[in-house]
Amino acid sequence: MAAFNGGFQMKDGTGGYYTERRMVDPLRPGAASLVISADGSVTVGAWGRDVTMTPHVVSVRQNLVPLVADGRPTVAAASRDWQAWGSTCGATSCLHSVPGIEHQWRSGVGVTADGALVYVTGPALSPLQLAELLARAGVIRGMQLDINPAWTVFITYHPAAGGFAAPANGSKLLPATVQGPWTFFTASWARDFVTMSARTAR
Repeated sequence: MAAFNGGFQMKDGTGGYYTERRMVDPLRPGAASLVISADGSVTVGAWGRDVTMTPHVVSVRQNLVPLVADGRPTVAAASRDWQAWGSTCGATSCLHSVPGIEHQWRSGVGVTADGALVYVTGPALSPLQLAELLARAGVIRGMQLDINPAWTVFITYHPAAGGFAAPANGSKLLPATVQGPWTFFTASWARDFVTMSARTAR
């Protein structure tokens, strides 16, 4: 039904990753964590405080520290040290020689008080603006995912009854994103992502 980008690459040392009973990278206490349970439910929170390992957890994706807590942007989100939220591209180039800018493409995810999952992405966002958008959408706990023009993407798929998602039946959330419905079907795509599927009728 939908797919969206994950967080930073593990080499950037911003948190851990656990999936399908395998600890890919150790989970870090306090890190912002997207947690998926065996029943398909998803939540977001600080590891060890809001969310912990249980027999029902099938995947944990960490990235940085919480962006939203108790329904408000965190102190870290409002910090003047925006570089702490990742290295960004420049205004017109992603070359390493071009200085990054604060207001760049960013994405984030959070959970509302009633358990709804909210995804946000957009251009020209600071960490605080991303946090404020999540909070305005009713998020009580939220985190930043990946950033920069090439990596943020949310796609919805509309297959025919009984069919499967495919590039031909996908649509971008925002037309301006670089990636599109084909991205998650491309063998060379080197980034993790999250998929959401409809339950089979019983």
